[in-house]
Amino acid sequence: MHLARSLGAVAIIIVAASVPAGAQVQAVNDPLPDPIRKGDLIVEATEFVRVPRTEESALDPITNPAYARIQYLTPIGDGSGRLVLNDLRGVLYITDERGMEPVAYMDIRTLDVGFDDSMFPNETGLVGVAFHPQFADAGAPGFGKFYTAYSARSDSGYADYLDDDAGSHESVIREWTADDPAANVFSGSSREVFRIGQFAPNHNIGVIAFNPTAAAGSPDHGLLYATLGDAGAANDPRDFSQSLRVPHGAIIRIDPLAGDGSKAYGVPADNPFVGEAGVAPEIWAYGLRHAQQFSWDTDGRMFMGDIGQNFVEEVNLGVPGANYGWRLREGTFATGYAVGARRPGRVYPLPAQDDQAFVYPVAQYDHGEGNAIGGGFVYRGRAIPTLRGKYVFTDFPRGRVLYIDADGLVPGQLAEIRELRLVLNGQEQDLVDVAGFPNTYGSGARVDARLGIDSAGELYLLTKGDGWVRKLEPAQSR
Repeated sequence: MHLARSLGAVAIIIVAASVPAGAQVQAVNDPLPDPIRKGDLIVEATEFVRVPRTEESALDPITNPAYARIQYLTPIGDGSGRLVLNDLRGVLYITDERGMEPVAYMDIRTLDVGFDDSMFPNETGLVGVAFHPQFADAGAPGFGKFYTAYSARSDSGYADYLDDDAGSHESVIREWTADDPAANVFSGSSREVFRIGQFAPNHNIGVIAFNPTAAAGSPDHGLLYATLGDAGAANDPRDFSQSLRVPHGAIIRIDPLAGDGSKAYGVPADNPFVGEAGVAPEIWAYGLRHAQQFSWDTDGRMFMGDIGQNFVEEVNLGVPGANYGWRLREGTFATGYAVGARRPGRVYPLPAQDDQAFVYPVAQYDHGEGNAIGGGFVYRGRAIPTLRGKYVFTDFPRGRVLYIDADGLVPGQLAEIRELRLVLNGQEQDLVDVAGFPNTYGSGARVDARLGIDSAGELYLLTKGDGWVRKLEPAQSR
């Protein structure tokens, strides 16, 4: 059966399986048996820029020998055509849409802000950057301001949340004010905006971003979104994603320029849980395990990927106030916590009817096809007409580039996923064969592939194994 309800402007169709009440529930051994096939779409991934090699801060054997831990590429948004590129190891680069040699805009390792990525270099470090939409507007409150999300020593500041449960480190959002917004090397000042404790080294803060579709004067203009993982370990042992008392396992939405003295930021009055007792008012949506990346389509819809535990990777639409189900749900399946299983880690059919409203994915795949979704963008550029209207995303460990039709999506009604065919170095081949490097998590090679975007909506492929940024372009006839 289906349970339907409405959240905001999005109609939610909630899928439930036909498991009668009282029936013995058996684990699902192969949640999604149909393979992801390569589609008809083919693009060329052309070498664009390469960042310098960086070194790991720790020699922990769980890490891997990435050339550079490049994570995201995004436009500054000041009309200059400049792009900003972050390396988790602590360096923020500036390049541009013409392929300028990357310049180190900032090396956060050299600044006295408590930066530390040694506890888990695969996930911690300089994980996000966002430039205020007024960055280039002289005289505006956001002039010269941009924000970074990074990992910090727990003794380097006092956390807004979980200062007493920060045994590993703390996740921080810091505001920087550039003396000259047009400069390609930063000089200026900074202040801390937000800090939260992390009891474990993984599932930290991820992307931070301003909604690029929010026009000046609109309610969403100048509000900063950030994604926070469930704080780590496995199976959300603190149950943060469902608790709402702290903003882990959530996307938060704050006004970084509206601090009132008690906090360095403001909480928008139209956040969905403002005024509810015992609920962190910063929360915009929750029930997420580790939604490292999100983005907006040109029509204002938010797309995000949520990394699964053992079985299912999700593509979701962002809905204010939504509960995406973790740790009671993984994709369109129940977890052991939902069915009373003694041990977590398996998935089960959904009950005949949900006892609360969950928002389910618009697409999903299992670990037979990939290991961790990296997020992506809806392509609205002009260079590749056949790709327009597709949400393009990666499974980043395996380096697969995947896509779905972005239009007409309804949560709970699952779209078909296809794999994008890539031409690399003049021939169609898999990315892992070009940019793979040794995998310390398992057998074979990994790629650590992410996607970036420029001001025209064109897409770029980032690979940690070789430090290259490649631009997606129409495949040439051969």
